[in-house]
Amino acid sequence: MKHICLSIIGFGVVGQGLAELLTTKQALLRHDFGLEVTLISVANARHGFIYREDGLDIPTLLELAAARRPLTEHPGIQHWAHPLDGLQATGGDVLAEATGTNLRDAEPGMSHIRAALAQGMHVITANKGPAALAAQELFALAQQHAVQLRMESTVMAGTPVLSTIREGMAGTSVSAIRGILNGTTNYILSAMSTGRDYREVLAEAQALGFAEADPTADVEGYDALAKILILAFLVFGRSLKPADVFRQGITSITGEQVRRAIENDRRIKLIASLVSHPENDTLEAKVVPIELPLSDPLSRVDGVMNAITIHSDTLLEVTVIGPGAGRIQTGQGLLADLLAIAHTQ
Repeated sequence: MKHICLSIIGFGVVGQGLAELLTTKQALLRHDFGLEVTLISVANARHGFIYREDGLDIPTLLELAAARRPLTEHPGIQHWAHPLDGLQATGGDVLAEATGTNLRDAEPGMSHIRAALAQGMHVITANKGPAALAAQELFALAQQHAVQLRMESTVMAGTPVLSTIREGMAGTSVSAIRGILNGTTNYILSAMSTGRDYREVLAEAQALGFAEADPTADVEGYDALAKILILAFLVFGRSLKPADVFRQGITSITGEQVRRAIENDRRIKLIASLVSHPENDTLEAKVVPIELPLSDPLSRVDGVMNAITIHSDTLLEVTVIGPGAGRIQTGQGLLADLLAIAHTQ
């Protein structure tokens, strides 16, 4: 039986989703994967970092979080006010970094990941900030310390995109990627195709929890842009900056444009794309609304679903469709990465 001591920093929706899966799938992990995972530490911004060498009780943690009570009420723990201090003092085998995405300087996730890698911990992350802004640096640091850095959840939550391209499609030469990488904008555009108004649908999406109170990151294309930066490095080995991506959101799309597209047997979708131009060694990166013909599989992906089409030499087109957000769905991406690390130990 393999044994992994796990630390989760960022015990919000995603961190709790992973913790819940560790409980509900404990028997499966033991039976099918020969793996025992002990959650030794957890941290959030409000309550700091808690640690128990023999392991924390996950149901107790989830109950405390649901009741908005301090995690420090867990019995028998050591406590640090700052997560980074606690992580450096206690370590572990794997860090699951699940703090919120910050596309300005990627903190505090960047510091957490750097510290974990530097002290020989593997890292799995759902945080788009460090992955989008500093993937090259972080992968080099992981290699330097002979550990793994995995980030499946950063692109389409638990839907296997990165592992499909990097492992399932190993040996292919990818020439382009096109995707619907944001569920909020896809929900809005799908609803507008039935004749509804943008503002009405946005308000509904916010009420349903599909959109934030400030929806800028989604509707202006910044969330999809971050995912394009991640894919640019992991698939094409190119470190792009946000300014290298041509970005246009959906806020200027009118009902008339949507109706006209439908009359022409087309659908408007916010498409994030990367196209390699080997003749001049460039990588074209865009996030823009595009009218797609109904023959394009991406045109038929509706609601909050995500999808990505990978163009390559040997497989031509491969399209992966699945959820791109959600507590359990994103937790599943972290769990898959954890199992991939355990498999190599």
